[in-house]
Amino acid sequence: MYTGSQDARPALKVPFTLAMHGLMLPEFLFPFSFPMSNTRQGKRIVIKIGTGVLTRGKGGHIHHAMIARLSQAISDVHTAGHEVIIVSSGAVGAGLEAFGLEKRPDQTQMKLLQACAAAGQAHLMHLYDSQFGLNGLKVAQLLVTHEDLKGKMSSQSVLGTLNTILEHRGIIPILNENDSVAIDEMVGDNDVLSSILARLIQADMLMLLTSVNGLQASDSTIIPFVEHISEVLTCVRDEKGENSRGGMDSKLRAAQAAADAGIETLIANGNNPEQLLDLVNGDGIATRFRIRSPHSPQTISDSAAALS
Repeated sequence: MYTGSQDARPALKVPFTLAMHGLMLPEFLFPFSFPMSNTRQGKRIVIKIGTGVLTRGKGGHIHHAMIARLSQAISDVHTAGHEVIIVSSGAVGAGLEAFGLEKRPDQTQMKLLQACAAAGQAHLMHLYDSQFGLNGLKVAQLLVTHEDLKGKMSSQSVLGTLNTILEHRGIIPILNENDSVAIDEMVGDNDVLSSILARLIQADMLMLLTSVNGLQASDSTIIPFVEHISEVLTCVRDEKGENSRGGMDSKLRAAQAAADAGIETLIANGNNPEQLLDLVNGDGIATRFRIRSPHSPQTISDSAAALS
């Protein structure tokens, strides 16, 4: 069982640079704290659900049964007293049917990809709303772009909205990059977004749910604990799912950035959502990352340098 101390989280007054994606969170954000409820007993958890989990088959169509299982498992985590913020991929896959497409368009068909995302967001949120509703929960959607996280007013607006939603225990916030209007983000991934978000809201935990059990060693066994990504670079494989935007490289960068900020971070298999509560409690199958001490602050640009 993982027993890392949550008291090791450094203060959020160190500039946080997402160098590998050209993003910088302005310094004004760090004196601006995201107030936590004094009555909250559980953890504040950001759960990023990858495209490979939410879609199935080579066509990349949305996996309805998996959304039902994930919604139930996340509801169980919520019922256990934790705050959950979802970063969800899958909008393009959810929008394929609207355009009569058998498979996901490639990156050369950007306008069609964005159109699928626009149609898919509505369908995806309907699915989440229906499934969480079975457990008496409602959902709230936030679509953001990288630009939203750069500007002072827009960043504070995102934080304020999330704060208000989380004050109402019966609502699960669900975020995604606003692919339908974004210019550059379609080549990016939600791993980046979830890592930024986790730091902004002072999350206790970041879960990156993918289609594998964690980071695999050369003999295909799962690496349970990573001191620093520099130790496991040889284990990173270039391949990623046909319908996914981010690979293990992206997840490692995002995980290291969050862990460097003092956030308990793990990579786990989203196809086994029934273990989510076990993961929250320090059990389950996953790759976990060492939380940095407040005495050794580091920015995400340091982590990015290790992969350059």
